[in-house]
This record gives sequence, C-alpha cells and structure tokens, in this order.
Amino acid sequence: MPIQVARRPPKQLDLPLPRTWGGRRAGAGRKAGPGRRAVAHRTRPAHRTAHPVHVTLRARAGLPPLRDRALFPEMRAAVRSASRSPAVGSGFRVVHFSVQDDHVHLIVEAHDADHLGRGVQGLAIRLARAINRVLSAAGKVWGDRYHARDLRTPREVRTAIVYVLMNAKKHLRRPAKDWVDELSSAPWFDGFRLGAVVPSPFDESPVVAPRTWLGATGWRRCGLVRIDEAPA
Repeated sequence: MPIQVARRPPKQLDLPLPRTWGGRRAGAGRKAGPGRRAVAHRTRPAHRTAHPVHVTLRARAGLPPLRDRALFPEMRAAVRSASRSPAVGSGFRVVHFSVQDDHVHLIVEAHDADHLGRGVQGLAIRLARAINRVLSAAGKVWGDRYHARDLRTPREVRTAIVYVLMNAKKHLRRPAKDWVDELSSAPWFDGFRLGAVVPSPFDESPVVAPRTWLGATGWRRCGLVRIDEAPA
C-alpha cells in the first residue's frame, strides 16, 4: 500500500502592488475648480477684541452686478440693521464697507470670535435677502465662506480702509482724482484730509463709529486718507 505524504497548503506570497488609491498622499482629494481659491473649511484663527477685521463676502456666479443702483439702497439698509441686531447687541458693528460687482468688502469690530461669527453670518443673511428681494429671486447668493482677517497694527488698519473705501478704483478706467464711491460708506467717512470734497449724504449713516483704539485713533497716526488714493 503506497504511503501518503501530507502536503502543506500553499503559502500566499505578498505581491508588491502599486499604491493607486486610499490613504493620505500628495495631490489627493477633490481638485479645486478654475478661478479664485475657495476659503478653506478649517477652524478660524482667534480674534481679539482690540483688532478690527477685514471681511470679504463673494457672490456666486451668475448673479447680476451687485453695484446695480437698484440693489444698493437695500444692501445699505441691511448693513445698517446688522450693527443693531438684537442677536449680537453692541458686540458687533460694521464701521466701513463697499459694494463691488461680485463681492462686498467690510471692516467690522467684534467683542469676541463668537460675536464675529454670528455678526457676519447674520449680515450675510440680511444682504442675501435684500438682494433676492430686489431681484425677485430665491436661493443662494454667496458662493463661498466669508473671508476674515484681523488688522493688528495702525498701518494695517489704514491700508484696509483705503482698500475697502477706494476698491472700485481698481475696476474703473481713469476715475477722477476727487472721485468718491457712493456705493460705499465713503460719503460718511470722517478720515479724509482737510479740503477733500465728499458728497453729502442725505440719510442716516449705514455704519457706526469704531470703538477700538486701532479703528478710531491708531490708524490716523499713519496719516489721514487722501481723496486721490487707491489700493496698491
């Protein structure tokens, strides 16, 4: 009778396969679309009460220009009411702003990060409702999260004020040297050098006076704003 020899089961060998998916690797994830880079969805940096904040809201693609004269009165009213909202009280205020074709620039002050977040979100909602009301539309207005940057020095605040109030000069061809953007809070701005001819507004200011030292006094140490200045 033949002797049967027990055979070991075959051992599976590890094959070196190229790693083509799964796990963290360079270049992984959804690729950004064309155009401006989106605001990252990460924890926002800490905010200090003493620092004014430069905020930018960008409209989604497909909307008419926000600088339409029919839109601005409603947007101006929304800005005014945001600084007087019961949800934030005196802890959030808009001190400067301007409306561009596809975005809005603002300088705000907030008591803390919570008031900043709730204040800007409430303002974005008020503006969106105002825009949709005029356009007889509904749905999303803003294309991205708002961008916010603390202004920590007098020079940064002054630069931001010029950038916000004079931003339209970046998009106009040869604006007059003494031109003041009426689709902004510039007509109510009291920081122009003496001799500047500023159009006199006929209604209540949509912004409130700054209360931080940097926003009210500190930036003036770098010089008042010339009427012919423009963003760098």
